[in-house]
Amino acid sequence: MKTLIAYSSKHGCTETCTRLLSDCLEGEVERVNLKEESEVNLSTYDTVVIGSPIYAGRILDDVRSFTEENMDALMQKNLGLFICGMQEEHTIREELELNYPAVLRKAAVVTDCFGGEYHFDTMNFMEKMIIKKVAKVKEDVSDIREETIQEFADKLNAVEPISS
Repeated sequence: MKTLIAYSSKHGCTETCTRLLSDCLEGEVERVNLKEESEVNLSTYDTVVIGSPIYAGRILDDVRSFTEENMDALMQKNLGLFICGMQEEHTIREELELNYPAVLRKAAVVTDCFGGEYHFDTMNFMEKMIIKKVAKVKEDVSDIREETIQEFADKLNAVEPISS
C-alpha cells in the first residue's frame, strides 16, 4: 500500500505530526508539503491523508485549494483528514467539520485532531501577542497527541488497498 500525506505547516507542528504519522503507517509513505509542491499525481497512491493547522478558525489556503482541486481523485482513495490546533476539544472538532467539505469527511476512513504546539521563536510579534492574550501562554507548549496519531494510523493500516 502506498500512502501520501499532503499537508501544510506554518510553524512546524503539523510537519512534526506528519513525521510521527508516517512512522506509524505501514507500506510506502510519502510526505508532501503543499507550500512547496502543489501539483501532486494522486494516481499512484492507495491512501491519501490531508493535514493542516487551524489559524483563526481556518485551515491553510494551500490545503483548502488542494482538496478543492482534487476532490474527484480524493473520493477514489482511502482517505484520512486531520487538523492541528490548541483549541478545546469541542471547538477543534467543530473546526475540523467546518474546514473539510462534508463529502470528504463522509468518505474518510478516519478524521481527527492531533493537538498542537506554540513555538514563540517562530511567531511574529502579532502572533505572540494574540497567543499571550487569548491562550494566556507565555512560553513554548506542546500538546501533540501521539496516542491519537497512532490510533489514526491503526485505522488506516486496517483498510484494504484500493485496486486500480
